Amino acid sequence: MTNVDLAERVGLTAPPCLRRVRALEEAGAIQGYHAALDPASLGYTITVFAMVSLKSQAEADLTAFEQHVATIPEVRECHMLNGEIDFILKIVATDLRSFQELLTTQLTPAPNVSHVKTSLTIRTSKSLPGIPVG
Repeated sequence: MTNVDLAERVGLTAPPCLRRVRALEEAGAIQGYHAALDPASLGYTITVFAMVSLKSQAEADLTAFEQHVATIPEVRECHMLNGEIDFILKIVATDLRSFQELLTTQLTPAPNVSHVKTSLTIRTSKSLPGIPVG
């Protein structure tokens, strides 16, 4: 959306709207702008959620795991959880074979990993970026 369109939508003129957007960017409230991509059209036909349990929850071990998954491009999201599972990962893959290779060579044998449970998505009925803004 252009600044002029945004300004019109929120009831401002373009210059003060642009100043407010820039202030939000500088404050870190707006962290970036992204294109919405269709994974399948780019060859990523599989989306998997992996629930990872670690042997140790010491801060150094948690950080080491986070740093490890940050190096795997197919891991698109990594969230630390409380409870029985330590992390949930959103993983994309071109096909089942490439996911299996990632699982067996990069995820399961990673240091401190106790076990990994995976679920392949059947379909996505809702996927919204960001947060609900009024």
